[in-house]
Amino acid sequence: MKYVGIGFITVLILIFAQTGFSQMSPAESQKTPKVVMGIVIENMRPDYIQRYWNKFGEKGFKRLYTQGAVCTNVRLIQQVQNYASGTATLFTGVNPSMHGIINKNWYDKFNERETECTEDSYYITVGADTKAGNASPKKLLSNTITDILKIYSMGKSKVFSVALNRESAIFSAGHAANGAYWFDVESGRMISSSFYVNMFPDWVRLFNSENYAEKYSYRNWVPLLPEASYTESLRDDYLLEKGYFGKNNTFPHTISKYIKETEDFKPFKTTPSANLMIKDFVVELMENEKIGDDDHTDFVTSVFSSMDYENGSFGPASLEMEDTYLYLDKYIAELIDACENKFGKENVIFFLTANTSASYPADYLKEEFHLPVDNFNIESTIALLTSYLNITYGEEKWIDYFDEHQVYFNHKLLTKHKLDINQFQVAISAFIDEFEGVLVSMPAYLLEQGIQANWMLEPLYKTYVKSRSGDCLFMLKEGWQPGYKFKKVNYTDQSHIPLVFYGARFPLFPNY
Repeated sequence: MKYVGIGFITVLILIFAQTGFSQMSPAESQKTPKVVMGIVIENMRPDYIQRYWNKFGEKGFKRLYTQGAVCTNVRLIQQVQNYASGTATLFTGVNPSMHGIINKNWYDKFNERETECTEDSYYITVGADTKAGNASPKKLLSNTITDILKIYSMGKSKVFSVALNRESAIFSAGHAANGAYWFDVESGRMISSSFYVNMFPDWVRLFNSENYAEKYSYRNWVPLLPEASYTESLRDDYLLEKGYFGKNNTFPHTISKYIKETEDFKPFKTTPSANLMIKDFVVELMENEKIGDDDHTDFVTSVFSSMDYENGSFGPASLEMEDTYLYLDKYIAELIDACENKFGKENVIFFLTANTSASYPADYLKEEFHLPVDNFNIESTIALLTSYLNITYGEEKWIDYFDEHQVYFNHKLLTKHKLDINQFQVAISAFIDEFEGVLVSMPAYLLEQGIQANWMLEPLYKTYVKSRSGDCLFMLKEGWQPGYKFKKVNYTDQSHIPLVFYGARFPLFPNY
């Protein structure tokens, strides 16, 4: 079966939001929905639904999957799979090669420094005395579905997004939104950027006065159900499960203790309580921002998390992951009920999807199932590459920057030594290709020329941006996981994501 393209998804939602279905009578087809409600989940595998199905209630995931239109083969085909690039792709309908968000961070060649995909010092934080709101969508080079809705309605449609992570909030809101809100781990508040909000709304101040993060962090995370009933997951004390800080892998999780260790509210983002906060914030937003109060379709996106940055520390088979989705099932049910009660079921279009999927930890696959996978040490790879370059070309700083996907060369140094950049790229790509975990490595100049030899290169072509990408791009073999000595990587090689449409009109369509 062919996969459903993301561009198709974006167009589908927008057409439904603007014009309705042609199968309806003329009077019905002119009735546009009051609200499009996006439910996006970070790091969600589609098979979580089947795995936890018997534990779900009737009004959350089950309602969406039994009463909606389910697209079963949707994939994000791009080199980098993370919530920043994934959200940008979902909401623009084009690949990173066009929308420009090649990763969460990349090397700014002009300023010769690492840059984050939403950072923008021209704008300031609204809602807290931190720099977490110094951001904008200006590095996003394409229009989002929400931008197009704004243009179509001549600015009259209201667009908002709410997320735990800044990048998810900004790229789902787009350039023209009325507001984008996200969680600030330093202050423990929901904040925004002056790009979107000049005067911080009183209702958000009131919401923040509830001190969600602090209040819920002093409640231990305990399983929703008796532990013995989590038969779909590994034992809570499974030996290969790393857990928080590489040691805390069993319930109950004392989040307040973890927060003392990180000295911020980052651990709170990994808990079901953080998803509860997002749900409650969206409900408050609908009440206070007059969503659905006129004839113009409004668009609200809520982005939930599957354990956020600790996703890889527990993995898809963990008891913590199952518990996360059982709680999330309750919150989604409450959000759907709130929307349908406020606007009427016939006036809301819902879609459920994910901005990235999740991989099983390499250690788990290797030890339990004897798969030919392992961890790929990025720093060791670059250390060996540096030694090779120093021996071959002389002792110099040949590498400006690297991450788990690409390497950037020092072009000034290459020019100084009169070295051919293309040949240099070929030599380094050939060197990296020799590592066991590497599936394919490509010189950037070949990507620029559009030379595609096989299907393996498709994600590279769909992600490469000349002004932003490195000189050598590489992909790991399936199941291999990159790692650093002191830095956590939220990495997945899985491209399959869920997509469900739900609302009064969608039973007219069969499942895809």
